[in-house]
Amino acid sequence: MDFRVMGLESPLFHTLHRMMDMSDEGAGEKTHNAPTQTYVRDAKAMAATAADVKEYPNSYVFLVDMPGLKSGDIKVQVEDDNVLLISGERKREEEKEGVKYLRMERRVGKFMRKFVLPENANTDAISAVCQDGVLSVIVQKLPPPEPKKPRTIEVKIA
Repeated sequence: MDFRVMGLESPLFHTLHRMMDMSDEGAGEKTHNAPTQTYVRDAKAMAATAADVKEYPNSYVFLVDMPGLKSGDIKVQVEDDNVLLISGERKREEEKEGVKYLRMERRVGKFMRKFVLPENANTDAISAVCQDGVLSVIVQKLPPPEPKKPRTIEVKIA
């Protein structure tokens, strides 16, 4: 596909297109500067997980749709003291005898999103609630630093 026709001449679009179109064939072959299969899988998992981020006066809220998932299927972590990682796995229902799928459109497999948290995020005050298929991760903000008051230095007479 020629991205220039669509006005998308960025190398980023070209690379993403190549990553999304990579097949599992030739998985053992290594080419110079080609992304690894793990990188491609993670990129697809991140691209398939949409999220909304809101900023409130005292917190940041991350909203991710998680229909049909149990709390054991969702993992919320903080990496490197400033990266929020939301991940998990959507599993296919076990097939029952005598039942077959006519159409399978719902996504299954692993999903993941990473967010770099701002400096004023309190990583010790994070809560997560999944209600009605929507995961809400609330990250409280640190209180703003108090402005330093001027300090008076006593002048001694020699």
